[in-house]
Parts: sequence; C-alpha cells; structure tokens
Amino acid sequence: MRGRITHLRRDERGVTLIIVGAGFMALLAATTLAIDVGMFMMARSEAQNSADSGALAGAVALVFNDYNNRSASGPAVQSALGGARANHVVHGTVSVTPADVTFPTGPTGQNNRVHVTVRRTAQRNNPVPTLIGPIFGVPTVDIMADATAEASPANAETCVMPFTIPDKWSEHQTGTWDESDTFDMYDNKGVALSNPDLYVPAGQPGATGYNPAVDTGLQLVLKSNNQNKTAPSFYNPWDLPGSTGASDYSNNISACNTNIVAIGDPMNPEPGNMVGPTAQGTADLVAKDPNAYWDTYCSCVKGSAFGKSPRVAIVPLYDPNYYETGKHNGNNASLKVANYIGFFIEGLNGQQVVGRITPVTGLVKGGVPIPDAAFPKAIRLVQ
Repeated sequence: MRGRITHLRRDERGVTLIIVGAGFMALLAATTLAIDVGMFMMARSEAQNSADSGALAGAVALVFNDYNNRSASGPAVQSALGGARANHVVHGTVSVTPADVTFPTGPTGQNNRVHVTVRRTAQRNNPVPTLIGPIFGVPTVDIMADATAEASPANAETCVMPFTIPDKWSEHQTGTWDESDTFDMYDNKGVALSNPDLYVPAGQPGATGYNPAVDTGLQLVLKSNNQNKTAPSFYNPWDLPGSTGASDYSNNISACNTNIVAIGDPMNPEPGNMVGPTAQGTADLVAKDPNAYWDTYCSCVKGSAFGKSPRVAIVPLYDPNYYETGKHNGNNASLKVANYIGFFIEGLNGQQVVGRITPVTGLVKGGVPIPDAAFPKAIRLVQ
C-alpha cells in the first residue's frame, strides 16, 4: 500500500491536461477581453458618429429653419437631438438632452457653431455592458463623445445658373425697396442723382443685399432684361466658364455645371436675351421633380422626391453699382458676382421664371475673401 501511494504521488500522467485546460482558460479570457476592447473602440467610433451627426443637423437647421432660435424647443436644438439619437451606439440609443446642445462663438466672433455631447454612461443609466469585465469587477464602461459644427459664410458655389439678377439695394427714390423698384444712380440725362439708390456689398459694414433671415419666401418673377434698367425682376444671361451659345445655356439651367464660381468673379454677358433657352431649360428642370412645391406655412420646399430638390437653383447676384457705373461710363455691360441666393423654381408664367428665395449652402474657396454677410453658408465639422 505504501509503495502504491508513493507511485501515485510521483505519477505525472494527466499534468498536460491540467496545463492545457489552464492555458485554454487564459486564452479564452484574453480573447474575450480583446472582444471587449474591440467593442469599446467600436462604441467610441459610433458615439463620435452620433455626435457628428447631431452637430451637423443642428447647423443645417440654423441655416434652413431659424438662425436666431436657439431655444430648447427650437429647430436647431431639436434637429441636433434627432440627428444624434438616430445613430445608435452598440445597439443602444445615446443620451443627449437639450442641455447637451450648446452654441459656442467661433474664432471670428460669430455665434454660428453647434456643439453636441452624447453619452452612454452610468450617470445617464445607459452604460455599455462588458463581456469579461464582470470577472474583474467592471460590468460596464462609460462612453461619450462630442462634436462641433458651424454654418459659416461661403464665398463660392457650383451648379450656378447662367442668368443673374442684381443684389438687393437700399431704395432712396420710392421709399422701401420692393420687387418693382429700379436701381437709380443717374437721371435720364446721365447726371448723378443727389440722393441715389445705395448698394453696399456683402463684405462691407451695413451690407444691403438679400438676407435669408428676411427674404426667405420672397417671390420673384424673372423676365429678360431690356438692357435699360436694373431691377430685381430682370435677369441677365451670362456665359459660364467653358460654355457658349443657346444649347449650353439651356443645359446649364436643367443640369449642373460643375465649375466653381466665386464672389468677385466677372461674368461675361451672353449676347441676346435667351428667352427661349431660359424657358426650355427651366421646363426641363421642373420636370425632374414635378411634385415639389413651395409651402408658405413653413417657407420651405415640400413634396420633393429628393433630399434636396434639383429645382432649388443657385442664382448669382451681380453688383448693381458696378454694373450701372460701367454703363454710365460708356462701357459694355459689366457683371461681377456680388453674392448668391437659393431660388426654388416654382415654374413658368409664360416665358417668365417664377420662384421663391430660399436659404442655400455654399463652398469656401481658398484665396478669395469671405464676406460676413454672404447669403450662402458652408456647413462643416470643425471639431
């Protein structure tokens, strides 16, 4: 018996099984821990996507809904909350409240930023659960992320219309500016008026041009310029870069010309009134989204088959002072981009183009000044 006990004590058979079993458990723990770490990294990435989406949605609402409403129930805050919550983190909805949406001032001094913080934390009762963490006393982890987007002035556009109208001015002849006014600096004998109409470009203090906060929803009925007057309702055809003739002109209305046009760029007038090509291009454009319409209640486009209706055109605005001064000095018509407006094309009235002014996004082109009062806004993440 004693010998048998000694033999069993020295017998090493089965040790390998114990070692393999222990190693397997260690490998399993390490693998599960790696899964946890990978899940945490994925959760952090998803949280960042959620915060980014919320900040961008808030900035979009500032531009297209109400730039001045930053209340908890306002469109900017509510859009930010909706954008953030639409992006789940590890199959769960993030916690984001109106207090998590703030509007910091940017480095230019403009209050044009939206900051959003999203959370899946124990404090908000929605932490991310772990797989192996409970063994080490860590059943959950906190995940949070934040992002900042801004709606800053833009100085360039693409998909620009091949016709242009004057930017808005301060009317001194008839009182308050309206769509029937004309821009007057000189009398019919070419003598400077004592109290001429005043145009101040977007890059200068007291700019007089179109403003989305004031002019959204304003209806304009555009007709070909008779070359004798500068009026909100008169459009001037011009040649986009690389385009000439009626066919190109019509196509540039119904389709997107991808050339980038910046504020301050000259616009070469197109010979002729282009009434027919304007009507044809407009009809083709309307046919692309026939059910879209302007809703006067929300001052926005409804019924579109697209996220953004192709009937929202980018119309360049020319500097009326530059134009009239050139004509007065005996020069040919000189057009220069002063700004842009978004213009939802409602349709044609005969051969006249009927539409509504609407906010629009734009581009930032390097090396070109960016006027503070630029009508279009560039929406981008800055943090």
